[in-house]
Amino acid sequence: MKNFDELKNLLRAQNICRRVAVVSPRDPSTIEAVKRAAADGFIEPVMIEDDNLQSAAERAVTLAQNGEVDMLMKGLIPSEVLLKAILRYNGGLLPQGRLLTHVGCAQIPGHNHLLIYTDAAVIPFPTQEQRIDQVKYVIQLCRALGIDEPKVSLIHCSEEVDERHFPYTGGYPEIVKMAEQGEFGPCIVDGPLDVKTSCSPESMKLKGIPSPIAGMANALVFPNIEAGNAFHKTITLFAHAILSSILMGPTVPVVLPSRADSPETKYLSLALASALGTGKV
Repeated sequence: MKNFDELKNLLRAQNICRRVAVVSPRDPSTIEAVKRAAADGFIEPVMIEDDNLQSAAERAVTLAQNGEVDMLMKGLIPSEVLLKAILRYNGGLLPQGRLLTHVGCAQIPGHNHLLIYTDAAVIPFPTQEQRIDQVKYVIQLCRALGIDEPKVSLIHCSEEVDERHFPYTGGYPEIVKMAEQGEFGPCIVDGPLDVKTSCSPESMKLKGIPSPIAGMANALVFPNIEAGNAFHKTITLFAHAILSSILMGPTVPVVLPSRADSPETKYLSLALASALGTGKV
């Protein structure tokens, strides 16, 4: 999928329309994004307005638990209030043992396809088990976007496993082997690789790296939130990337934008969540 226009075309072609609980839709950017997505036909908004923000968040969770909505979206409500309800209210929406993580999707000028990445906002220092879940999530999202055999790159600053200096890389070979054995379904996973070689066939060729990613990664899994967040902020500031992002792990996708996000980012995040349809792996 080359760009977000193709994502919107996919939603249109598949006649996708998701019911979304919009919690405290009081800010202009959320209202604009929701109206646009509804006009384009891929969401049916359920506006949850309540002077008590905790009650509004709990109502949204109840609707999701009852199967009355397919997604949640944060409006003018603190993230911690909505997340607390998602995690805890009446059992919450995160099944025991499931990971809650942030997944972004970027349209970067000069790059030839949408790029998925995790985690820029939620998991500070992923354990090996959490990283395996992150790999599963990005593969699931890639498939929702029509990529039958996703290429997932495990990112670090070097292409060599070095547990002494870069402890995270010590777990990468296990994940690569899991992919080779078919534990994630049809996909290619490799690493450690840096961002440039992951996303540039020319760079990978020049370095002589024999990776099946071949410089054509569909998704990047960052070693920690520091690397992921730096990437997230850098591509928007210097590359003028267009972004969308969601939370995966709960039984329904969650659009949890920053207060500073534009109506366009919120609109595209609704589109991304609509393509995913369900948080189940």
